[in-house]
Amino acid sequence: MNQQDRGVSIVLAVYNEEACIETTLRELFGTLKTQTLPYEVLAVDDGSTDGTASLLRRLTSEFPALRVLRLTPNSGQSAAFGAGFRKARYDLLVTMDADGQNDPADIASLLAGLEGCDVCCGIRRQRKDNWRKRWGSRLGNGFRNAVLREDIRDTGCSLKAFRTKWVRDLPMWTGMHRFLPSLCLMQGARVQQIPVNHRPRTRGVSKYTNLGRLKVTVRDLLAVRWMKSRYRRFSVTETEAGS
Repeated sequence: MNQQDRGVSIVLAVYNEEACIETTLRELFGTLKTQTLPYEVLAVDDGSTDGTASLLRRLTSEFPALRVLRLTPNSGQSAAFGAGFRKARYDLLVTMDADGQNDPADIASLLAGLEGCDVCCGIRRQRKDNWRKRWGSRLGNGFRNAVLREDIRDTGCSLKAFRTKWVRDLPMWTGMHRFLPSLCLMQGARVQQIPVNHRPRTRGVSKYTNLGRLKVTVRDLLAVRWMKSRYRRFSVTETEAGS
């Protein structure tokens, strides 16, 4: 992997978010102006079929730090994040939702958390989702941690910060975005979790339901458990001639 420049890359997976993406980006760039680090925002349009693509193109002329990637065809949130990871220019990376429920003001706390770890995960406090989503998330997190023998309290929170080297080359199969901390832990990364804000969705519609998520997550969970059981960490040293 090439040495990356010092700075932060913000990656958003965007799918049919015409109703809210402009508001999200304006707030995000307003927050990033207070950062001392160089920054960029990668909006990965996952084959949107509404006016998202044209809106993002227009916004690039207003925000020079905005880079727009487009996946064809629609390939899912994992693929979108993976594309952003590979294109990121900077050594620190933050993922967040495009729907405005994540608070960009929390980015500074996540980046500060990286001073003592490799991955800093947000835990949504006082969630603004309905009781069904909160119940489903609590049940899912408990089951997931029992199977993987971990303690990741809020896997559904997209607001996470990484040292880019830990995620840049991850194989982002469908559904793997839900297991990013697990995949990093498997490689030996240090992970911590901090509380972050959560806000109600005011525009657009959710792309997930508890039942829809459950159908795919159980299968993915078993796959990740298998990968963890087979993964080996090791170092390599080369013997010099005559030594």
